[in-house]
Amino acid sequence: MTESPSIFTRIVDREIPADIVFESDDVIAFRDIAPKAPVHILVVPKTAEYANVTELAAGDPALLATIVSVAQNLADEYAGGEYRLIFNTGQAAGQTVFHVHAHVLGGGLEEGTLAQ
Repeated sequence: MTESPSIFTRIVDREIPADIVFESDDVIAFRDIAPKAPVHILVVPKTAEYANVTELAAGDPALLATIVSVAQNLADEYAGGEYRLIFNTGQAAGQTVFHVHAHVLGGGLEEGTLAQ
């Protein structure tokens, strides 16, 4: 049985529209459709090879570094350089799409608030 493409692969392939704020050969970033903060951007590698950040770190640390760098650049642009970077790993931790992605959250977050 062939697994259907994730929503992120469908966004990369332009099958589903998204509010894209950054794109390179390796990474795409777009606004979350259900934001948990004033700034909530997803940074997604274009490859669907890795389900979570642990797999990505083991398989392609340079791509992980790119995601973190892009996250910082987006935070500089949209959140005054201050942000949270969240990778959910596993369903019980809130991961709903098993195509690794980072949540960039910013814009007036307070200590103790948690976005899922």
